Amino acid sequence: MQTLNGDQIAAWLERAAEVIEREKMFLTELDAAIGDSDHGINMARGFTAVRDRLGGLDRGDVGALLKGVGMILLSTVGGASGPLYGTLFREAGQKAAGAAALDLAALAACLEAGLEGIQRRGKAAPGDKTMVDALGPAVDALKAALRAPAAAGEGGGGPLAGALERAADAARTGAEATAPLVARKGRASYLGERSAGHQDPGATSCWLLLRSLAATAAV
Repeated sequence: MQTLNGDQIAAWLERAAEVIEREKMFLTELDAAIGDSDHGINMARGFTAVRDRLGGLDRGDVGALLKGVGMILLSTVGGASGPLYGTLFREAGQKAAGAAALDLAALAACLEAGLEGIQRRGKAAPGDKTMVDALGPAVDALKAALRAPAAAGEGGGGPLAGALERAADAARTGAEATAPLVARKGRASYLGERSAGHQDPGATSCWLLLRSLAATAAV
């Protein structure tokens, strides 16, 4: 697979809704340790709403599709995650405006735009124990794949699928690496040193989202 069109983006979102629903208790358990105990439930509600409303979104324009998803998440995901995930998709959609499909370079640019939007909105930097710690390494992996496309395609599935697999792996590593960190942003930051020893739920849900994208591209 060399590009992702609107139907494939929709398939990703449907898969993500299933994965997050399946993992919502795990995400909520992570959040119970350092947050408000609702991250999994909120994320599942938001992506279920996305799945249910996909039929009303324009799949011919990937940018419009992504922006529509962002608006749904903004209105249905509670807590801090709604604005952050809404920003991710809306900024990605703005970058993809008018595109019928995304190749590796375009997808990397979309996710980088989303990352920058999240950092502007949440004022988070790498190492602050947030979803930035998963999304940032994923974006870096995609950009590295653009510099070495042959390596990205190793393992079958083509350059895009290979790059997304590496991006998902980088996101998982980044999410797991948040466990020893002391949170400097969000609800977890109120705990200070007590936030160390717990994996960040937002970074974890971001990894699940990217894992779902990689699995979709590999089909």
